[in-house]
Amino acid sequence: MMCQSSQNRTRIPPGQAPLPSTVKNNLGVGVALVLAFGVMLLISVSLSGLAARTVLSTALLFLVGGALLGPGGFGVVNYTADDEIVAVLADIALFTVLFTDGQRASVPALREGWRLSGRALGLGMPLAMIGIAIPAHFLAGLDWPTAFLLGAILSPTDPVFASALVGRTDIPLRLRRLLNVESGLNDGLALPFVLIFLAMAKHESSHFTEVLWELLLGLIIGVAVAALVALAWRLPILTAEPRLQPLGPLAIAVVVYAVCHMTHANPYLAAFAAGSALATLDHVAAETFEPFGDLLSELTKFAALLLFGALITPERLSHLGWQGWLLAVLAIVVVRPASMLLSLIKTGMPRSEKLTAAWFGPKGFASVVYGLLVLQAGIPNGEKLFDLIAVTIAMSIIVHSSTDVPVAHKLRIEPPDHLPAGHDPIEIPEPEHSPPPTRSGDYPAGL
Repeated sequence: MMCQSSQNRTRIPPGQAPLPSTVKNNLGVGVALVLAFGVMLLISVSLSGLAARTVLSTALLFLVGGALLGPGGFGVVNYTADDEIVAVLADIALFTVLFTDGQRASVPALREGWRLSGRALGLGMPLAMIGIAIPAHFLAGLDWPTAFLLGAILSPTDPVFASALVGRTDIPLRLRRLLNVESGLNDGLALPFVLIFLAMAKHESSHFTEVLWELLLGLIIGVAVAALVALAWRLPILTAEPRLQPLGPLAIAVVVYAVCHMTHANPYLAAFAAGSALATLDHVAAETFEPFGDLLSELTKFAALLLFGALITPERLSHLGWQGWLLAVLAIVVVRPASMLLSLIKTGMPRSEKLTAAWFGPKGFASVVYGLLVLQAGIPNGEKLFDLIAVTIAMSIIVHSSTDVPVAHKLRIEPPDHLPAGHDPIEIPEPEHSPPPTRSGDYPAGL
């Protein structure tokens, strides 16, 4: 009796067996994803020096690596577009990048470069939206609300890949500011159009007030949290140990992210606003955080790229047809350049800088996040719409990440623009008897 009872206690009923098995399988998939990310990160870091000098790109490495490791390749990273981890990772990556990027756009910097950025956002972005919607309707056969939804999703540029240029000090300052501010703000500005056209595609009434409230609330939360903390840090009692100073802005980002998701505010606009407010009120904290923030955004970017690459399978690409591929080419090669060039007419920018700004409009994480919204909404042609988004983003990553270095080399400028020339300075021997420095400084007048 005792033996029989013991056997009954240890035997697992068939109905309960899938639970521990599922947990074990999920754990195994998660470990495989972590291992894949670690291996790809090691390869990318080891080749980063070569990538900085050639058309090779670390972003492209992660994209290709994800495609090889995904269901369309070896099946190591086996996720689908509607898996929660994909949406969460893309969300965190975009938020992190926008927060870091916002710290390069303080109010003084925005004031100096607003004339160009305002034209790019106020004119170039709507033109790009319309320019994508028209071929989407006639080529891809989408109805007008869905076509404009695609235009709204693909019109923003990505601050992650724009950083390939804005992060180089040998590129003209006005061009860097233009790309930085445009790519940082257009993600949040595109969101109301995405939500409105999404509601129209679902044949629901558009809640304009709700959309505007989400944007306004995100702006308020981002500015308020960063401003309150920055002002509090001016108190003598609140001093951070030097090695812990980078964690201060990180804490601000975490609080803003959590509050936005609790209140349904726009987290992306809040991220950029918080970063900009912090840089305006406490530039020391922003400068201290910058190296750490750049590395953090790079990590989240690479992780999101790995998962995104895994979503691009041969089966998904085969369903598009030549119309879908042509639409992706037109969006990258024709629509973006034409809309930006039209917006920069009579701005006084040199022709080379106009062409660079027109060409360098990469698509990325914002479009991925908005594409995931499309899948979750369950609209008609939702799968087709996501496929068009995925192909365009993938093509943009390949094209733009492989041309950033040649473009940067082409645009290198020399003084008197007061930017580094990109080469080692020439040492000039001092005269044997130098005159003593004057009160005006140790440098000649005009420098």
